[in-house]
Amino acid sequence: MELISELRTKQKEIVGLKSLMVECTEDKDMFEMANEELSQATEEEKRIQHLLLKSLLPKDDADERDCILEVRAGTGGEEASLFAIDVFKMYERYSQKKGWKFEVVEITESDLRGYKEASAAISGVGVFGKLKFESGIHRVQRIPVTEKSGRIHTSAVSIAILPQADEVDVQLRNEDLRIDTYRSGGSGGQHANTTNSAVRITHLPTGITVSIQDERSQHMNKAKALKVLCARLYEIERSRLQMSRSKLRSDQIGSGDRSERIRTYNFPQGRVTDHRIGITHHAIDDMMQGESLDVFIDALLLHQEMDAIASFSTLD
Repeated sequence: MELISELRTKQKEIVGLKSLMVECTEDKDMFEMANEELSQATEEEKRIQHLLLKSLLPKDDADERDCILEVRAGTGGEEASLFAIDVFKMYERYSQKKGWKFEVVEITESDLRGYKEASAAISGVGVFGKLKFESGIHRVQRIPVTEKSGRIHTSAVSIAILPQADEVDVQLRNEDLRIDTYRSGGSGGQHANTTNSAVRITHLPTGITVSIQDERSQHMNKAKALKVLCARLYEIERSRLQMSRSKLRSDQIGSGDRSERIRTYNFPQGRVTDHRIGITHHAIDDMMQGESLDVFIDALLLHQEMDAIASFSTLD
């Protein structure tokens, strides 16, 4: 309502300036001043109209939530797991620069101490809204440290960004959960865990399983596992609701399918390309340090906004 009121005031101002220009055609200074003010008022009118249109677009209720980041090594063997650690660290550095809290939930290492799987809970203002388009397949082209002949290999990791759920969103019934405890693995010696502190929770209705052994305490591992489980169940419910809503509400960049390749990191050529919006950034080192991720995130958010406005504008 405030924007509508502001728009009407600006439109009255434009009408007044046009009338003034008609009345003062012989007063050159007054005419030029009114013409300049008219130009500024017209630009302001467009800006208010754009804001008004944006305010009418349906919001994603999850945008202001915290999120769970899940990184999994895909095709490419050990090189994929080594790239998985690079990507995980990229999001950690990006989170630090944003002033967000980045809490490691679980890490499963490969033989070369890369990451087969890694997850983290990221919390802050508007976290999910910023990171939601990172879900998908991230491909890397580079010479692996394990490569003796200097050939470039192509590997991939999959990224999932899940909005964190509140207790109100997901209600877990005890009878739907199977909770198993076991001894966590480790490097032996002082790090070996001699108690059953690792926790595996299975959600029986969906078959979703979450295992956490990162903490020494069984209680803490259980809390982390429940947080991840709730996020996954909430995402399933969100997807179901989105599918049942209008085209505008479910309009996303690409299909949103996590099997879709969304970005390629080409180290020999020092460039990163996002295939959904056709943007290439030629500072891969900055990207991996979390410096340049906003180049893609801002472009993806703008692309989504423009698509939504275009769809909204064509509605009867």
